[in-house]
Amino acid sequence: MTYNELYQEILLKKSYLCVGLDTDINKIPPYLLALEDPIFEFNKQIIESTAEYCVAYKPNIAFYESLGIKGWISLQKTISFLNTHYPKHFTIADAKRGDIGNTSYMYAKAFFEEFSFDSITISPYMGKDSITPFLEYKNKWAIVLALTSNEGSKDFEEISDTNGQKLYENVLKTTQNWANHEQMMYVTGATKAIEFKNIRKIVPKHFLLVPGVGAQGGNLEEVSKYGMNNHVGLLVNSSRAIIYASNSSDFALKASIEAQKVQKEMEIYLENIYNKL
Repeated sequence: MTYNELYQEILLKKSYLCVGLDTDINKIPPYLLALEDPIFEFNKQIIESTAEYCVAYKPNIAFYESLGIKGWISLQKTISFLNTHYPKHFTIADAKRGDIGNTSYMYAKAFFEEFSFDSITISPYMGKDSITPFLEYKNKWAIVLALTSNEGSKDFEEISDTNGQKLYENVLKTTQNWANHEQMMYVTGATKAIEFKNIRKIVPKHFLLVPGVGAQGGNLEEVSKYGMNNHVGLLVNSSRAIIYASNSSDFALKASIEAQKVQKEMEIYLENIYNKL
């Protein structure tokens, strides 16, 4: 998916919502466990019930690989279902890969060719040669971890060097020289909304993938106010608050209701914030 295609979908849907498919077999409705592939059935119903309110889906790969081969099969069926029935939705492999060049090449091959994701999250710790293999694919995206929403981000990401520059700022400044805003996005946590003004000074054109809204307590209004650019430039992820809105047979309906609530709030910010940029 191209930059402009994603932008147009956001305008069409009046939404920049990404639904995180962090599907935990211990949290899905118990009656699904009797089915051949409960993980896929859960995902399928979540997707069908939320697709009109979001522009992206983000399976967290850990929830699938923790189940061994069955989990990988569920993931393959999920991404195939999305690509077949909802091809205009942006897909993110939340894998947080990052290794030496030849290994990164294999990760890129796995997620871009075998699974056909549009993008993958990447740790930049090992430098340029660990990221460039992902940038060789046309219309595919590298989503680089910059300022994450977890408490431990203070351990490294927010530490300043002798010049007063924080590590995440260095990541933003350095990596944007490796690819343009049509190939690279950044993960910036919703719980760090106070930093978004600064982030936008460094990367004014790039899309930001923003986790942390919903169960983690991030504020959507603040993220929208400080994070939007003139192409909206945001994909705001919500996982648990939507997909686990109910643990009963009405889980898909409740997920739809929660996704619509977020979309309606986003519509307000698109009107009040984006249209004034």
